[in-house]
Amino acid sequence: MTKSSEKTVSGNSNPMNKYILIVAGGSGSRMGNNTPKQFLEIYGKPVLMHTFESFFSTKQNFKYILVLPEDQIQFWKDLCEKHIFNIPHIIVPGGSERYFSVKNGLQTVSENGFIAVHDGVRPLVSKETIIRCFEEAEKHGCAIPCIDIPESIRQITENASHAEDRTKYKIIQTPQVFSISLLQEAYKLPYEKSFTDDASVFEKAGNKIHLVKGNEENIKITKPTDLLIAEVLMKMK
Repeated sequence: MTKSSEKTVSGNSNPMNKYILIVAGGSGSRMGNNTPKQFLEIYGKPVLMHTFESFFSTKQNFKYILVLPEDQIQFWKDLCEKHIFNIPHIIVPGGSERYFSVKNGLQTVSENGFIAVHDGVRPLVSKETIIRCFEEAEKHGCAIPCIDIPESIRQITENASHAEDRTKYKIIQTPQVFSISLLQEAYKLPYEKSFTDDASVFEKAGNKIHLVKGNEENIKITKPTDLLIAEVLMKMK
């Protein structure tokens, strides 16, 4: 079951150690529900458990860290008991912003290797995306999954808008995989509002971003319609 986050996650110095850091700090406000979105059920199981299982199904020797708001930790432990959820992981209290939540999670890791930072409400990440991100990160220091923008886009200015070439833009997803030492160093930077994901922090620290192919089904569940779409996609799987 779950473990306390009081101790750091440690082990040997094998540079191929692989971690999954799942960040789940959402509320249910945009879902019109009092239950935080990561705990809403799809096919009788919380979204967050489906997310864990997407990584576990790759049969890789991952070590798991879950970052949750402190007031949600006991609720999650109760859900684990209820659903007999036994993927080993440690739980770390989150911070006021995603940046601080990830930083808290990184502080529990005391060995080299690679770490994937993933949104807890992206349960449909594919095995291929996960494996590809780790393989490319091992070559380039990081790997950020992305997909094409399928629709036309316009840039809004103060008094007007104009068309943009959508082929010059990508939709960024998670898991974003990094060298642990490089990401930990990047997270020594002071917080900025522009840090919307880990790639933005990593880039600000002077590192080059390497984009890789993601999967279109890897949606982030934030609205009621997203939950319905996820249910359909899971049924198709």
